Amino acid sequence: MSETSLGKEHDQHTRTTSRSKPGFLDRLSETAGGTVVGVVLFVLSFYVLFTNEGRALRTASSLEEGLSQVVSLHPHSRPQENNNNRLVHLTAPLRTLQPLHDPNYRVAVQAVKLKRQVEMYQWVEYSESRDYEEGGETKTETTYNYNTEWKAELINSRNFDKEIGHINPSAMAVESVTVVAPDVQVGPFFLSKGIVDQIENFQTLSLKGIPDPEPFLTVDEDYFYHTPNPRRPEVGDVRVSFSYAGLSGEGTYPGPAQKVSVVAMQRDDTLKPFRTKSGDILEIIYLEELSAEEVFERELNYNSMRTWALRAGGWLLMFLGISLMTRILHTLVDWVPVLRELVSAGLKLFALCVSSSLSLLTIASGWIFYRPLVAIGLIAMAAIPVVIGRNRAPAKKKQ
Repeated sequence: MSETSLGKEHDQHTRTTSRSKPGFLDRLSETAGGTVVGVVLFVLSFYVLFTNEGRALRTASSLEEGLSQVVSLHPHSRPQENNNNRLVHLTAPLRTLQPLHDPNYRVAVQAVKLKRQVEMYQWVEYSESRDYEEGGETKTETTYNYNTEWKAELINSRNFDKEIGHINPSAMAVESVTVVAPDVQVGPFFLSKGIVDQIENFQTLSLKGIPDPEPFLTVDEDYFYHTPNPRRPEVGDVRVSFSYAGLSGEGTYPGPAQKVSVVAMQRDDTLKPFRTKSGDILEIIYLEELSAEEVFERELNYNSMRTWALRAGGWLLMFLGISLMTRILHTLVDWVPVLRELVSAGLKLFALCVSSSLSLLTIASGWIFYRPLVAIGLIAMAAIPVVIGRNRAPAKKKQ
């Protein structure tokens, strides 16, 4: 999150560079480099499309296996020995043994995670460029703008086009950090690290009602400012905000404990990863109350969306790969304006058609490899209209 400061701390300058217009051989050389990249993307697209079908099938099989085996537990029940190494489902509030706190800012909250986000007021460089031809040369005019903004990352002003007057500090006085509770429970069970890592619903911690900060700090809205005048910061000033994830206390500040739904393997009093027969790991948490059926339904929907997203991504890689590989044909005729436009449109259409056809064939090959029975059934269904048409053809001739 950043805020742009304009006015006296906003300036710009323009720099123009020129280079000789590239000749035919230079353009051909650049195109050859793009062809190599195109070949890599083209090959990569086959890998993405083919393996995606196997991943989708494996994940779906694992989820179906999990749904058939999962045992729903009562949130107040004690761990039962007969459920050891079984997949269980549990819905209950998060619990931690003690609050997380930052003594430097006198902040404490009962949650799974507490994040300290540090931002520094720094110079930021923006640039816009435009190319034009003049006197047989290609010129590039670049306009550089300098603003002062709050930034969480350290910006190296040595990389600026004009460092004079826009110098940033080389380090921050305070570092960002995330503290995680050592032991997190849901009902009577402790959560594995893999489940705790998935709790990422960070919300900004309101600083209203907290104890008075140290004299060198100023509180404004939900920030601690290391400056007496937060409304008129200077380069190098620091501000700090806090956020939390997974409330786990019984008090009212900043809210009640978060109820979650977990699906994992019970091992004594701990919920751990469950390995399915397909080799996948089931270690699921949703930050809301869901039944076991609802959890697996959402996971299946997510798997479907991911499958289609990777299919689209694989097609895009193939389209870009073919476009880069055939770009050399455009370079050969780019000196003829009309022909250049026709060839460009034709190559795009060619890349679209070929990438679409090859993507479908690759996906179909994946189905044949990973789902042979389903693929055979689909092929048989696709052949039915052809067979019916051929059988009816002689009858029409006799008539």
